[in-house]
Amino acid sequence: MKAIGIILAGGVSERLGDLTSVRAASALPVGSCYRVIDFPLSNMSNSGITKIAVITQYNSRSLHDHLNSSKWWDLGRKHGGLYVFTPFLQSDNSFWFRGTADSIYQNIAFLKRSNEPLVVIASGNCVYKMDFTKLINYHVESGADITITAKDTAGTDMDPRDYGVLKLDENGGVTDFEEKPFEADSTIISLGIYVMSRVLLIKLLENVISEARYEFVTDILIRYRKKLRMNAFMFNDYWMGINSIGSYYSANMDFLRKDVRDALVHQLPHIETKPKDEPPAKFNYRTETKNCLIGSGSILNGKAVNSVIFRKVFTGENSFINSSILMEGCFIGNNCVVEHAILDKEVIIFDGKQIRGTPDSPVTIKKGALV
Repeated sequence: MKAIGIILAGGVSERLGDLTSVRAASALPVGSCYRVIDFPLSNMSNSGITKIAVITQYNSRSLHDHLNSSKWWDLGRKHGGLYVFTPFLQSDNSFWFRGTADSIYQNIAFLKRSNEPLVVIASGNCVYKMDFTKLINYHVESGADITITAKDTAGTDMDPRDYGVLKLDENGGVTDFEEKPFEADSTIISLGIYVMSRVLLIKLLENVISEARYEFVTDILIRYRKKLRMNAFMFNDYWMGINSIGSYYSANMDFLRKDVRDALVHQLPHIETKPKDEPPAKFNYRTETKNCLIGSGSILNGKAVNSVIFRKVFTGENSFINSSILMEGCFIGNNCVVEHAILDKEVIIFDGKQIRGTPDSPVTIKKGALV
């Protein structure tokens, strides 16, 4: 059954600190060559969803630049394609988006002018690979009004209190939903991916907005959980929500694991991104690297281990990079040490400087800083 896609990429995350002071969380670079939004966008396109709306709000310039051509995700087409929506002011509406439900409602014309019977809604700040066809088929076969994609965090490092927590019955039906509880009495979390009827979504949006309610989770899913039939679709593969500096650091470090890298990068269908035409990375004499991802156009001297290095990075002689993330355009001088750190774009580290964090608390250096 055909569906349209909506990617919510407009939220602001204070827990990401300086990393989102100049960009949306969905635009954060990951895995040496991707941005976070590439994952939900590619997942939809690879699943045959060819009409996708990306809803943005805060610090969206770099996100718009990344999405300025839709052809990379096979969305440059006459029918359907990629739509990027931002808040707009009118004489009778001077509001920015007041919540996730309001962000969809202010673009409700997109829903009303579409013909597809279903809508897939996904967060724009998660790293994963999913076949949405299986999710849609499960939704149709189960007869649910709303299907919520869920994951069991038991045995993982994920804290359910950072997410929406679900309680399920023996048939996978949602019996309770609590958003970021103080104490979680279930290990099953919502992944922020939902399927429902387009007509039902329009009706729910019109109902809640008329009552001055603006949040999709609290004012639609939680409020209507007893009135509508909601089912959970369990997802057991790799998934990481980028909602804090710790989760951003962990997601990049996970790319250094062969199993994760194979699943996300090497196996079909591929995750697509906006390409950059750069020469291959250059490793100068006596350079040592071990278990690193290194972007194109980088020039390396010294030693780098267990690190994710993006495009056009330079590391000086006798430099040592360990368990760190170096974004595009960083310059590391001679005789420097960078351990357990996240360096935003165009950071310059002068000769002899040392940047040291810990695995549980990586140091973050903001974009363009001189150290």
